[in-house]
Amino acid sequence: MRVMVIVDHPYGADSWDNTPHHRSFTAALAHAACQGLTQAGHEVDLVDLHADGFNPVMSAQELSTWRKGDASCDPLTVSYQQRLLAADHLVFAFPIWWEAMPATTKGFIDKVVAKGVAYRPTKGLNPMVHTTKLTGVTMITVMATPGLVYRMRYGSAIKKILLKGTFAKIGVRNLTWLSQAGAERKSAQKRHQILDKVQTHFSHLR
Repeated sequence: MRVMVIVDHPYGADSWDNTPHHRSFTAALAHAACQGLTQAGHEVDLVDLHADGFNPVMSAQELSTWRKGDASCDPLTVSYQQRLLAADHLVFAFPIWWEAMPATTKGFIDKVVAKGVAYRPTKGLNPMVHTTKLTGVTMITVMATPGLVYRMRYGSAIKKILLKGTFAKIGVRNLTWLSQAGAERKSAQKRHQILDKVQTHFSHLR
């Protein structure tokens, strides 16, 4: 199975090795996921949005080409779309800021998971049908807000936005959310345990 792992963190996907002032638990979780996927024999396609210099802003020219049904005028967006179409499973890894995803992940959704690429509109009860071979999407998040507060006060906003409001909406099933709340308050031992669990989770992905 080919798994596209999309990492969104300013420090980049290579900031997983616990280097002081340049370390990211998001990157560490993504690295653990990649290790588990490789262990299971899956092909990993790692996308580092910040290292790639992906521009999340939809320009007027890009919107115009999208409305006309033409290919994007952004070569990186086109490349990501081709990689998306080759993927069997997507993994998103990002921190939750202000109860939602960072701008770069939102831009990836807006520009890459696009009409004519990831889905096509239909009539009837289901307004969209996905046009990829995706069998599932997994979302890995890190947030400072306590998990119970995020669920009760904010209604698990990221689940509604990315899983239900995007991929379930276009018809993708097998949607999973691996949430790590209050990671900065956890001990190094606890963090290692979390990373081991994430690696094990993805080593069992089918």
